[in-house]
Amino acid sequence: MFGRLPLDEQLGVLRTVLSRNEVLTEVLGRAATMALPGWYVTAGCLFQTVWNVVTGRPPATGIKDYDLFYFDNIDLSWTAEDEVIKAGREVFDDLSAEVEIRNEARVHLWYEQKFGKPCPPHDSAETAIDCFAATTCCLGVRLEPTGEWRVYAPHGLSDIFNLVVRPNPVLAPQEVYEAKATRWKSQWPELTVLPWPS
Repeated sequence: MFGRLPLDEQLGVLRTVLSRNEVLTEVLGRAATMALPGWYVTAGCLFQTVWNVVTGRPPATGIKDYDLFYFDNIDLSWTAEDEVIKAGREVFDDLSAEVEIRNEARVHLWYEQKFGKPCPPHDSAETAIDCFAATTCCLGVRLEPTGEWRVYAPHGLSDIFNLVVRPNPVLAPQEVYEAKATRWKSQWPELTVLPWPS
């Protein structure tokens, strides 16, 4: 039903639904205090919270970690990223969930070794979010200094609310999409998983 609402109403519903995950709202609030450039909480912790609420599960069910992206292209060293990760450990230390922090300006330095395919350098955190394996994953939220939520959703929100997993074949290999989709379908059998385009 939410997937058929006008987009401005979907955004309101998204905030209401995500706010039911107390760990997520705590991560958002604490992430804002780190003042990272171009940051977003993104991917699984967001759309899986929606899936949980839509299907009547507790909001944090099955969420293995909370991804925190930022974009700093001034210093691409591992040392600089590791300093941010260590600072994040202190910020999130007492939470009951893992928060994984990554500088998306560095992805092109390790992506090919991990996934067997080169990744052009991203020019923003939004560009990185655009490249997730499924359009459902392409979602980022952050708290602005005013307390407003900034939502980045390049493919909209309807598929997320409608429990549709759709491939996004712009960077990630087919096997990554299919492995993720299989895992999600085992946890949320209500999902409709669309095939990789031939």
